[in-house]
Amino acid sequence: MRVLGVDPGLTRCGVGVVEGVAGRPLTMLGVGVVRTAADAELGQRLVTVEQGIERWLDEHRPEFVAVERVFSQHNVRTVMGTAQASAVAMLCAARRGIPVALHTPSEVKAAVTGSGRADKAQVGAMVTRLLRLDAPPKPADAADALALAICHIWRAPAVNRLQQAQAAHRQAQVSSRKVTR
Repeated sequence: MRVLGVDPGLTRCGVGVVEGVAGRPLTMLGVGVVRTAADAELGQRLVTVEQGIERWLDEHRPEFVAVERVFSQHNVRTVMGTAQASAVAMLCAARRGIPVALHTPSEVKAAVTGSGRADKAQVGAMVTRLLRLDAPPKPADAADALALAICHIWRAPAVNRLQQAQAAHRQAQVSSRKVTR
């Protein structure tokens, strides 16, 4: 499974590609940051994020895109920029028919470190260890993007089984309604 992780941000949008399957060693295929100028007009910043993500999609051809789910922060302006960058990433993937998964920060931290309350240094250290890197990716947005990809690779099999079970249950309910009529 090849996953593009996206840590959305308007100034720095972390991107990282990881390949592998749950229970096996994972491989980092690329990591970086799409940057925009803080003084640029909002629309141009969003176009820059889009172009950057499109380049990553073209180069790495992921099967899935994992995006950090935007959560409420105290700074509404920061949340808006994060949400806008997140929407751009989801749009780029949807345009290509690539499934998108959203993971909360605590899900990602728990998957990678074992604690949903881990700090950025702990996440970076575990990403470095899990991907057998020489040093933690910099800036932290890049490490967070890799953590998102790792989280998705590890969680996807369980999520898929759950979705299949739910679909089977719904189908069984529909079938039993037809029988009783």
